[in-house]
Amino acid sequence: MTTPDMKPLGDIRVLSVTVFLAGPFLGMTLARFGAEVIKIEVPGGGDPIRGMGPFAGPEGVHSERQTDEDVSTRYLKRSEGVKSVTLNLKDPAGRQMFLDLAKQADVVIENLSPGSMKRLQLGYDDVAKVNPGIIYCSISGYGQTGPYKDLAAHDYQIQAMSGIMDMNGAADGPPTRVGFFVGDLVTPLFAAYSILGALRHREKTGNGQYLDASMMDTLASLMFMETIEDAVHEGKTLRAGNDGRGDPTGLYRLTDGDVFITVGTAARWKNLCNAIGAEEVFANPRYATASDRTMHVGELRHEIQSRLGKLDCAAATELLEAASIPTAPVRTLPEVMADDHFRDRGTLRPMYRAGVDAPVERGVMSGFPVTFSGGELPALEGGAQLGAHSEEVYDALLGLDAATLAELRKKGVV
Repeated sequence: MTTPDMKPLGDIRVLSVTVFLAGPFLGMTLARFGAEVIKIEVPGGGDPIRGMGPFAGPEGVHSERQTDEDVSTRYLKRSEGVKSVTLNLKDPAGRQMFLDLAKQADVVIENLSPGSMKRLQLGYDDVAKVNPGIIYCSISGYGQTGPYKDLAAHDYQIQAMSGIMDMNGAADGPPTRVGFFVGDLVTPLFAAYSILGALRHREKTGNGQYLDASMMDTLASLMFMETIEDAVHEGKTLRAGNDGRGDPTGLYRLTDGDVFITVGTAARWKNLCNAIGAEEVFANPRYATASDRTMHVGELRHEIQSRLGKLDCAAATELLEAASIPTAPVRTLPEVMADDHFRDRGTLRPMYRAGVDAPVERGVMSGFPVTFSGGELPALEGGAQLGAHSEEVYDALLGLDAATLAELRKKGVV
């Protein structure tokens, strides 16, 4: 028996004025839960990410666009299940059409520069006048208030300003950024469940509200889940590279690769010494307490490396797992992409263009990393061509016929 699709947000309509990554990922996340997400794009151009390759089309994947049907794979990754309409928000007629759409929406999301929507007279206060129950969420680098709000911000600057780079890299090396756009991708997740909380609040009170999500605030809040203030107070460096900060936890080089092991507890330390034939190290009073091991952690890493380094990854993993030491080989991205674990769980899957049955050559689409016993999240259409849903949306929500839309196109409104 086939389990039906689960659409917990199937009755929610979202207007999305979003570009690049953070905002589009928020829109796609809501669409994955069944929301109708309508992306408002600039006529003739759309989201700037549409112009950034590689491009997928009838002739395959290329660094430059080959046909009018080609779509940026970056756009495809960020727009699954999202409808695309074109609308000139700088035009008075376009602004009014947006407000007319907002009257029938539950949520507005945007990630333009702070103040941009206000200057267009489409900020939260403007929309709330026509729809008091609206949930309006803005994502920006530094937030809508504060001394940094007007600074230009991409994920690189946010990682620098948040302090997260000060935690990454070798102790004797430079600050190092996280290797993917962590601020751009984690902030929309906070925003998504904040929107769900605001929708639940509206169910109870009837009141809409404004949500201000900051990428820098997001990273800072995550970092301080650790007791890093103690290390700062004691003048310790937080930069530890691939090592743990207080014990021999860390990365070890083997004959055919690397493994990462976690020690952490006294029991694991004993098990590790026994497993690698270092009983004399365990018995050495120099390393008797956790504080002792922290003080001499460099020596201990050398002792472990000298023994483990003679093994290959398979032998070391078997040895350490038998001793109840958390261990994992450091895998390459090609190895991860080839692992059926991710295909079986739906975490990674083929990428598709809207209206095309064949998957994109070598395209990998991020799935949703949580499974539900109540059913599967809906299968969504791939990212759409610019304005592909204009006729559908404007007819259904605003009652505009083809002739009217044609006239609006001539005027540059849609």
